[in-house]
Amino acid sequence: MKLHLGDCLEVMKTMEDNSVDSIVTDPPYGLSAARNSGKSSKGGFIGKEWDYDVPSVEIWREALRVLKPGGHLLAFSGTRTYHRMVVNIEDAGFEIRDSIVCWLYFNGFPKSHNISKAIDKRDEEIYALDSDKAKEWDGWGTALKPAHEPVCVARKPLIGTVVENVLEYGTGALNIDGCRIEYDPESYERNKKASEKAPKEHEKAVWKDTGHKKRVDVFSPKGRWPSNVIMDEVAGAIFDGLGGGSRFFYCPKVSQAERNAGFDEKENNHPTVKPVDLMKYLCRLITPPNGTVLDPFMGSGSTGIAACMENFDFIGIDMEEEYVEIARHRIAHWSDYKLDDLEVGKETDFKPVRFRNQPATYW
Repeated sequence: MKLHLGDCLEVMKTMEDNSVDSIVTDPPYGLSAARNSGKSSKGGFIGKEWDYDVPSVEIWREALRVLKPGGHLLAFSGTRTYHRMVVNIEDAGFEIRDSIVCWLYFNGFPKSHNISKAIDKRDEEIYALDSDKAKEWDGWGTALKPAHEPVCVARKPLIGTVVENVLEYGTGALNIDGCRIEYDPESYERNKKASEKAPKEHEKAVWKDTGHKKRVDVFSPKGRWPSNVIMDEVAGAIFDGLGGGSRFFYCPKVSQAERNAGFDEKENNHPTVKPVDLMKYLCRLITPPNGTVLDPFMGSGSTGIAACMENFDFIGIDMEEEYVEIARHRIAHWSDYKLDDLEVGKETDFKPVRFRNQPATYW
């Protein structure tokens, strides 16, 4: 375990080649004024200067260097700037493997400009309040309600085949069984019976349904194959009612208790705290046993907490001293580490740790 205060580009330059097994991070989304709009902004998300742009190609190139061949990168992004994030990651030398709709939620708040009210406010000298011109544009806005955050799934190019890479470096594959989705009792029995009736070939089952051949994944008692959609609790409950929620992994948004755990008086004021359960799932998906997770944009430390719970080593970097302190307190609270063990720049011997009152997930 090691926490760094500083520019991630400069810190990563001090790290050895091929020294980390995975990268799980929530970097700046670059939500400043829209490009080509002719407008400028001091910062992006709620005016934070560190969110002025998505990470550069140079930053991702350093991340590529320290990652082992075949190692995966998971990077959150905003829906409006996802393309810029992905292009920079690809230009740095990563292979783009997939994107995860993460996490699908139904309680987002639309940041939309009310056109009708804006006309009233701007032209009250020309038009009377509630004028016909304003009423003409009543119900029009400028934005949709946000309901997900896309995650880029990328991989450092393999050395040889996947098998050769896995045997040499321990990286290159996804932990499918470790991230399977548990069946609900009803669908478990239904899928189990269907699978028992179906002929099997190469891990696939085919059976006739009203005269048509239907191809499905073979039933596994371990659970459903993980998908590239992750939901929050509300979305999962709604989809369950429609017969499909149990097919996806889902977890709730961050509660105040989780956000502020580890603080007696001070609050965790980081604006983009991610749920620990979500980060735990993502770390487990791409990190081999006893591997090292790197987060170049550590923020409030949710990735570090999750890595500890999964018995991974962790390297976290952030350029904001306030956020590094928040991460220190949160990781110390949720793990067996003492706060003094997590001094900035001090490497702490890795040891299996776990959430309090919750057992670690072992492979």
